Amino acid sequence: MKTTKIEWTDATWNPSIGCSKVTAGCKNCYAEIMARRLQAMGISGYEDGFEFKLLPERLHQPEYVKKPTKFFVNSMSDLFHEKMPFDFLDKIFNVITNTPQHYYQILTKREHILQEYFRERTVPANVWLGVTVEQENTKYRIDVLRNIDATVRFISIEPLIGDVGSLNLTKIHWVIVGGESGNSARPMNPEWVINIQKQCEKQKVAFFFKQWGTWGEDGIKRNKKENGSTLLGRIWKEEPVIEQI
Repeated sequence: MKTTKIEWTDATWNPSIGCSKVTAGCKNCYAEIMARRLQAMGISGYEDGFEFKLLPERLHQPEYVKKPTKFFVNSMSDLFHEKMPFDFLDKIFNVITNTPQHYYQILTKREHILQEYFRERTVPANVWLGVTVEQENTKYRIDVLRNIDATVRFISIEPLIGDVGSLNLTKIHWVIVGGESGNSARPMNPEWVINIQKQCEKQKVAFFFKQWGTWGEDGIKRNKKENGSTLLGRIWKEEPVIEQI
């Protein structure tokens, strides 16, 4: 568990690591690249690189943090991976329930397992549930998410690799958008982002623009820090207002 550079959270908590690719958005997975680096450095837990692995020794880490914190759960995996046992998931959610001072942000590309798990379980009040939508052909994940009762339901449209078209944001509280980073990054068309921002504004959903990534708003490839995170001349870092939900 550690603090993070991810702007929309405070820290990461990884009670499991490793994953496998499911859709086009996974092609240049940042977590896989990081896992290979950690393996080369001999970091404990990453002996098998990006292979899925449970890390029960990390299970109770949030219980030792007294300061209210937003945790991004499994930044190095997918909490609802096919190899994740439901009994271990139960242990994770027990820790979440027992630490109400924290918020837990959970993001998945496996909406069918998310749906199955919560079919007969209640989402803890301090959990924010999200799905990843990279382009129009993955919007079906939103329909599953909107029908699960959670304090905050959010969509991560990162990396945005295609126009998502029209979005039905009913029962969605937050949308995060970002471009891809790295040497093999795919460009993000500014019109795709503007389309999303306008729909969020119209449907009164908080809009958070994280970054342009490796390709700038001008279509030039450069260091992502130089490309920045302004859209239409301003910074968009909106977050859901919990007390209004």
